[in-house]
Amino acid sequence: MYIIAILGNFTILFIVTREPSLHRPMHYYLCMLAVNDLVLSTIIVPKTLSIFWFDSTETSFNACLTQMYFVHCFTVVESGILVAMAVDRYVAICHPLRHSTILTDRMVAKIGLALLLRGSTVVLPYPLLARQWLYCRTNIISHSYCKHIAVVTLACGDIRVSNYYGLFMMLFVAFVDMCFITASYTQIFRAIFSLRTMDARCKTFGTCSTQLCAILVFFIPDVVSSVIHRFDYIVPPHVLILIANVHLVVPSMLHPIIYGIRTKEIRDRLLWVFTHKKI
Repeated sequence: MYIIAILGNFTILFIVTREPSLHRPMHYYLCMLAVNDLVLSTIIVPKTLSIFWFDSTETSFNACLTQMYFVHCFTVVESGILVAMAVDRYVAICHPLRHSTILTDRMVAKIGLALLLRGSTVVLPYPLLARQWLYCRTNIISHSYCKHIAVVTLACGDIRVSNYYGLFMMLFVAFVDMCFITASYTQIFRAIFSLRTMDARCKTFGTCSTQLCAILVFFIPDVVSSVIHRFDYIVPPHVLILIANVHLVVPSMLHPIIYGIRTKEIRDRLLWVFTHKKI
C-alpha cells in the first residue's frame, strides 16, 4: 500500500506540473492532497515496517510526541483540503461565470497556507498536554505509531483535559468540515437536479463524483476510528490497531487511484505518457 501511495501521488504531481492545461484550482488542490498524503503515509509506514522487519519497537518520548503532532496535524490539513475541493466544485457548478475570478491562483495559495496554519495550530495542544502528564504505569503502546489517545491513556493521573480537547477537536475539525462539505454538496445537487436533461445532469455530476469518493474514503474511517477509541473497553485491541492504521494509510493509497481513473484529463495524460499516442 505504501509503494502504491508513493508511486500514485508522485505520478499525480508529475502529470499536473508538466501539463499546462491542468494548472487550474481543482488540480492545485489535488497536488496539495497528493503532497499531504505522501507526508502522512511517510510519517507512519517506515516506522511500522521497521517494527515488522527489524523488531525496532522502541522510540524516545520526544520522538513519539513529534510523530503524534505531525500525524494529527496533516490529518487536519487533509480534512481542510477536502473542504476546499468541495467549495471549488460548488463555485464551479453553481457560479461557473465567477469561478475564475473568485478562485484565482493567489486565492488558492492563500487557502493552502491557511489550511496548513490551521492544522499546525489546533493540534499543538496535543503534545503539550501529553508532555505534562505523569507516566508511571507502562511505557508500551499497542499501536504502530504514536496516536494521541493511545499515548495519553498510559498516564496515571487525571487526563480529562486531553480527552475533552480530543473530543473538541473531533467536533471542531471533523464535524465542522463535514458540515461545510454537506452544505456545498447540497447546493451542488440542487443545481444538478435543476438541469433539464438527464445527460446534462450526469455530465455535471461526473465532475464532482470523483471528489465525493475521495471524501468518503477519508472521513468514514476517520470518524469510525475516533468514535471507536472512545469505547476501547468494549472493542478488541486488534480491531483498534487495524482501524487506526487503515484510516491513515488506505486513503493515501486510494486517492491517486480514484483521481487517476475518474479524472479524464489525468487519465488521458497518463495514457499518453505510457503510449506516446494522442488520445
